Amino acid sequence: MNLSGIMRWRVAGLLLAMLIIVGMPYVVTRENTQATQSANAWVTHSTAVRSLIYRIAYIARDSEAAAYRLLAGDVNATTQARAIRAADEVPDLLRQLRAMTRDNPRQQTKIGALENSVSGRLTLMAQARRQLQQGNAAGARESLREAGDLFPVNVAIDAIVHNESELLAIREKAAAARAFNGRLVLAITALAQLLLLMIIVVASERQIGRRRKAEDREGRAVQRSRLIFQAVREPIALFDANLHSLLVNNAFSELYGEELQQRSQPLAAIGGGVWNDTALLQRLKDVLLRDRELWDYDAVQQTADGQERHVVVNARRLQRESESDEPALLLTASDVTVRALTEQKVTELNRQLEGKVAQISDINRELEAFSYSVSHDLRAPLRHIAGFVRKLEQHLGEQVDDKAAHYIAVIDSSAQRMAQLIDDLLVFSRLGRGPLRLQAVDMQSLAEEARALAESGQVGRRIVWTIEALPMVIGDANMLRTVWQNLLGNAVKYTGKCEVARIEVSAQQGRQGDYEFTVADNGAGFDMQYADKLFGVFQRLHRASEFPGNGIGLANVRRIVTRHGGRVWAEAEPGQGARFHFSLPAIDVAGARNGESAI
Repeated sequence: MNLSGIMRWRVAGLLLAMLIIVGMPYVVTRENTQATQSANAWVTHSTAVRSLIYRIAYIARDSEAAAYRLLAGDVNATTQARAIRAADEVPDLLRQLRAMTRDNPRQQTKIGALENSVSGRLTLMAQARRQLQQGNAAGARESLREAGDLFPVNVAIDAIVHNESELLAIREKAAAARAFNGRLVLAITALAQLLLLMIIVVASERQIGRRRKAEDREGRAVQRSRLIFQAVREPIALFDANLHSLLVNNAFSELYGEELQQRSQPLAAIGGGVWNDTALLQRLKDVLLRDRELWDYDAVQQTADGQERHVVVNARRLQRESESDEPALLLTASDVTVRALTEQKVTELNRQLEGKVAQISDINRELEAFSYSVSHDLRAPLRHIAGFVRKLEQHLGEQVDDKAAHYIAVIDSSAQRMAQLIDDLLVFSRLGRGPLRLQAVDMQSLAEEARALAESGQVGRRIVWTIEALPMVIGDANMLRTVWQNLLGNAVKYTGKCEVARIEVSAQQGRQGDYEFTVADNGAGFDMQYADKLFGVFQRLHRASEFPGNGIGLANVRRIVTRHGGRVWAEAEPGQGARFHFSLPAIDVAGARNGESAI
């Protein structure tokens, strides 16, 4: 077999070895990774089941505790909501638990026992609430006692948790075994790759004999590099230690009108002396003597075409072939005239823009001061009107006929409405002036608080709430509380004519990373052609006789969200409800827990 045949077999064997060493570990590692991910998923599943069990136990006990508080006389809305929370949420949670453990017959049996106990317990708790509403406190207490005695849930919950904990231990062991196998495969792969590297090093040593051919090829490569150097359109030149030209390309010669390929010239004399700049020449000498690099040195030079051009000069020192030879200077001169002119225009436009921004800021401050002053100056006449209306009513006494009483009532209600408008205008003005106190804000708590406030006065109404998990954000807690109160208050108000009001609150992360919050309802809605007026001050899309209000709440929402760096918008159809959205930047919450900042 000849030498070329032997080399082909060696190359083929080397490629086969690389394929085995790289391909097989990849396949094994991939399968092991998939198995590890599956085991980790089961571990996560078991953890989720346990968390759901603990949530069911917590809600049941919290509702029972709230029932005892009702029995003790605490009848506020929060306690009542807690008392019926288990009846509203636990059945759904039990269905979720049954669905999550559908693959485990033992758990299904234990969950069935838990469902029976919870069902009986909820029935007796509901009976206790009815007895309490009927005034039968003793019966209610007896029902609650029977609920705890007849339908204990702790044993069933402990059994389910114990069973799931055993499964969790088995699955964690399986995950650890998979991880160990993965590390073992990686170790074997590393050893195989090390062996391959040793083979490559040995093979490389045998190639030294072919160095002469490589040197010949290098000479041809140098020739090609010279051709490329001349073809480059960027002006490039090489100078010796005395700044005399050694090698320049065609672009450099054309820019400065010199035949530099034929003879060497000092840099200071090239281009009719355009390089005779004392500061620049000193910088170039420092590059040669101290091995410094010159970056983006700006200069204005008159080139061969008689035009003044902005040039950016870059230079660095190059060591010659032999250590005994003096170093050379590689210099490039880039024509950036167009960029310089563009930057001048941009600078001028920025200066004009800054002036416009300053003017707008002054106008905004004047408008804020004007609205604040007007709001305060209008209070005194209103107080006089209200005061004299009361005095007039007292003065007339029983002589007031129906028409006069109507006139007095209209004047009084109008004055009160005007006072409310002024108060709203003051709030709107303060929202634009006050500093933001940034901190970590729990949007879930704010939404729940606003929900309780919005439905506090809605006696007899059926409102179905759906509030999804909301993230933590960085913002002013008081201002964001105002946002939620306005949006949820509007949702309750504009669903007032619905037999069953449905209000949904959700959040998601947008494509740019910010959080987008949504409040949706099935209320009156509005025509989208008037949506541009929706967030204006004192702008209303419905008559006051249909839905009360002053039309400033959404203006406050927009101002608060805008100050937080977000935006607000809405979608609706008449009679089909509305969806209000607002976005807030997603900022690292952990970094803001250490303190507050005011801006």
